[in-house]
Amino acid sequence: MSGSSHGERAPIRLTRRGRVVLVSFAATVTLISLWLTVGTGALAGGRESRGPAGPGQTVIVEPGETLWEIAAATDPEADPRVVVQRIIDLNGLGGDPTVQPGQQLRLPAS
Repeated sequence: MSGSSHGERAPIRLTRRGRVVLVSFAATVTLISLWLTVGTGALAGGRESRGPAGPGQTVIVEPGETLWEIAAATDPEADPRVVVQRIIDLNGLGGDPTVQPGQQLRLPAS
């Protein structure tokens, strides 16, 4: 018989493509886990309970909601034009300041 018996198996070797697929899968699982952990906390803050923004606060855009409404709710004492501009700058919305339902926005500290 040639050098290997029935009980022995050759070690598993991954090709470069196999390693890329494996690493991509692991990264995807990690990102989904983070999204589920962190993202659900952002969704828990309801629209009615939103007061002045604290440092690092985020909000999820509701259907039909505008930046103006978000700015007015974020800092009711401030000029909404200024708060809208701060939200645009903070979130890199410069070229297209429209928001979509479900979009997460970082809010400026008031």
